[in-house]
Amino acid sequence: MSNSSVALSSLQELFKAYVLADADTSMALGATTHLGKLGDPSLTHMQSDTQQAKALLKQLEAASSTDFDEQLDTDLMKRYLRQTIFFNELTQHGEPQRCRMPNGVDGISAGIFQLFVNDPRDSQARLENILSRLQQAPSYLLQEAITITQPIKRWCEIEIEQGEGLPDLFSTILKWAKQINFTHIDELDRAINQCNHALDHYLKDLQSRPSIASFAIGEEKVKELLDIRQISQTPAQLAKMAGDFMGKTQSLLSELNETLCKKYQLSEKMTDSELHEFLNKKFAAKLVDGKLTSILDYYSGQIESINEFVKKNELFEIPEQQSMEILQTPSFLEPVIPAGAMWPPLALREGKKTSMVYLTLKEDQLAEHTELAIPVMMIHEGIPGHHLQFATAAHHPSFIRRIFSANEHAEGWTTMLEDYMLDVGYIKSDLVDEVRFIAKREMSRLVARVGIDLYFMTNNKDYLKVGLDLQFDSEDAFENAALLLKEATGFTDGRVQAELNWYSTEQGYPLSYLTGNQMVWQLKNEIQACNKKGLSERELDKAFHDVYLKSGCMPVESLRKVYENHGLL
Repeated sequence: MSNSSVALSSLQELFKAYVLADADTSMALGATTHLGKLGDPSLTHMQSDTQQAKALLKQLEAASSTDFDEQLDTDLMKRYLRQTIFFNELTQHGEPQRCRMPNGVDGISAGIFQLFVNDPRDSQARLENILSRLQQAPSYLLQEAITITQPIKRWCEIEIEQGEGLPDLFSTILKWAKQINFTHIDELDRAINQCNHALDHYLKDLQSRPSIASFAIGEEKVKELLDIRQISQTPAQLAKMAGDFMGKTQSLLSELNETLCKKYQLSEKMTDSELHEFLNKKFAAKLVDGKLTSILDYYSGQIESINEFVKKNELFEIPEQQSMEILQTPSFLEPVIPAGAMWPPLALREGKKTSMVYLTLKEDQLAEHTELAIPVMMIHEGIPGHHLQFATAAHHPSFIRRIFSANEHAEGWTTMLEDYMLDVGYIKSDLVDEVRFIAKREMSRLVARVGIDLYFMTNNKDYLKVGLDLQFDSEDAFENAALLLKEATGFTDGRVQAELNWYSTEQGYPLSYLTGNQMVWQLKNEIQACNKKGLSERELDKAFHDVYLKSGCMPVESLRKVYENHGLL
């Protein structure tokens, strides 16, 4: 091994130690070093973390290697650290953004929820860790209240709404503890009561504070964030891309509208929104005995159907040790999970790679769960989408490629598959137009997400002009954003507001869907056009999928270099 390889190996270990030293990150990745410990919400901790990240980044910038994989991993580690530093140092109205964004609810609940629903160990051990975390929660919330100064209004409202659902989670945990005769049941009961009291005080304190409406970070900061994430387009270029995509999508929707109106003998003047509503009602998932949870059976059935189709047609390689669980979204997560979301396999957990799919089931959002939309959602979230992608990446030998978060890489893959699986015949021919219409209406949300994300980050209304004839006259950013999202997608009002909740808090993530979709399709088309190895169309598809999945997590532009290294570009 060369001296440079030895040096890089040492830096990789330092990087791993840095990442896993943070209790929240360690827990989220499936490491076992901080199972009973809450993180530190203080500014002092964040400032110390920033200094450590900067010191490690300086060392990595001085390192180099002639080995392709070593150099790629080094670049990914640097990008990870740059992004950490970016958000740690990001400001809102003269103070760190951290001081404006309450996070106490997630800070105390995320690890507890994971221990409750996604931990293979025995119940006693898990409950001991939960008890430890609950006992730390009151002091954690006190520190969070000190860290937060004057919060952003919408972020404060989200925190309060999520917090109001937490007692339900704790009550369910207590019932579970009683059922398995937990040895410290009295301590757990006491800790829950104390936590609920502290939580109530924390939420009332937040509610009483004056708040700030605006939360833009400015054009230059957006450009900096895009550069870190290896997205070369400017905000203006991304907005143009979104507008162009909307034009093409609207044209295709018009063709499908005409075809479907003839098929169902509907008025030729029916709008896309009206047709969407008609299809939602016609193909609504049926409740069994009026129970909302019966919707979950539709999703489970789709998992089996898709897996069978993929295996029969040998489209993707599926790891043996993997599984998915379908669950109803708990009440405290409903404000930030509009229709459904997937928690991927924990990157560092040994054994079977298990994903958790959460579905938000509400009476006023049943239109989101239809026999047409459910297959597309499970393609996106399950196999061959996020679950397959992350279950495969979790086996990668490189630490950074198992844990790296590249949104345009992940969402570009899954949104590309929404079209690909229809193209290869997963949906029966008699319903493919209906499913494609619903899917393209859903794809319109990607356009809206680009416009809204850029608008939220810059406060520039021009970014909302993505090809729809709308006037954005309100001084309220959320009213303008809701107008665009509703028109583009036909989502229920409840889903629109839940979508906007997370758009506002995950800066740069919403735009990654369409950006990633276009980057991935461009990459795939270039590989097909080159076809350097003279493969058949089927062989080329398989080669593209294999490299994408088995290379681990990274920005799409970094992945391009991997395809070049494999001789496919």
